[in-house]
Amino acid sequence: MARTRTQGTKARIAVAGAVAAVAATAWGVTAVVDPGHEINHRHVSRQTDDPAQGGDGGPQAPGKPGGKVPDGIAHASESGGDAVNITIDDGPDPQWTPKVLEVLEKYEVKAVFCMIGPQAEDHPDLVKKVVAGGHRLCDHTTDHDTGMDKKPLAYQQQQILRAKKQIEDAAGGAKVDYYRAPGGAFTPGSRALAAANGMRPLGWNIDTKDFSKPGVAAIVGTVKAEIGNGPTVLFHDGGGDRTQSVAALDQVLAWLKEQGRPTGFPVVTGPSA
Repeated sequence: MARTRTQGTKARIAVAGAVAAVAATAWGVTAVVDPGHEINHRHVSRQTDDPAQGGDGGPQAPGKPGGKVPDGIAHASESGGDAVNITIDDGPDPQWTPKVLEVLEKYEVKAVFCMIGPQAEDHPDLVKKVVAGGHRLCDHTTDHDTGMDKKPLAYQQQQILRAKKQIEDAAGGAKVDYYRAPGGAFTPGSRALAAANGMRPLGWNIDTKDFSKPGVAAIVGTVKAEIGNGPTVLFHDGGGDRTQSVAALDQVLAWLKEQGRPTGFPVVTGPSA
C-alpha cells in the first residue's frame, strides 16, 4: 500500500532528526531541536547579538573566502527614499504561498521569502515559482529554533548552511541572498557565517503580529502605525492558517500604493540602517 502524505512527512522528519543528531555529535553540539516541533515564534522589536543578551560573541565560522557581504543586520531598502520592503516568513506552504504570490502580482510588488529548509525541499515547485516571479530567497534555518542564539556556533552553522543548500537545491540553483534568524536570534558568529556564505543578515522594522492572527484590521493598523519605524515589514505565509495574513497584505499593499510608497528589496551590500 502506498504511504500517505502524513506518513511520508513523518519519515522525512525522522531522517532529518537522525541527520541533525549525527551532525551535532560530530561538531560537539549538546542541544538539538526536534525537527518535528511546531514553529515557535519569539518575535522581538529589536534583534540582538550582544553576548550579554544571548549572543555568542565567539569566533567567526568558516565560509566562502573573500565574501563581500556585510554582516550587519540589514533593514534599509535598495530603492532608498521611502521605499518599503515586504518580507514573508516560514514557507513555502502549498496553500498559502500561492495566495501570497497572487496578491504580490496584483500590485506588481516583489518580496523576500524567508524559507524553512525542509519545507523548501518538500515544495520545490513553489520555490521555483517564487524565483520565477522575480522575488528573492532568504534562509530561515532548518528547524526555526528561536533559541538558537543560546546554543553553540556549530549548531547554528548546521541550521543555517543545511537550510541554504535545501533552498538552493529546491530553487534549481538560484542564490539565497539573505539570512533571517528565527525570532531575531542572531549572534555575531551566525551573522559572520551568513555573510561569509553570501547571505546578508536580514532584520525587520515592523512586526505585523500576523502570526498570532489578531484580525485583519489589527494587522493593517500595525503597519500604518509603525511605518515610521523603518522600511522592512514582516508577514508570514507558513506556520498555520494565513487567511488574515493574505487579506491584510492585500490591504497594506493597496494602502502603500495610495500613499505613493514604492517597494523594493532590503540591501545586500549596502548600509544596514
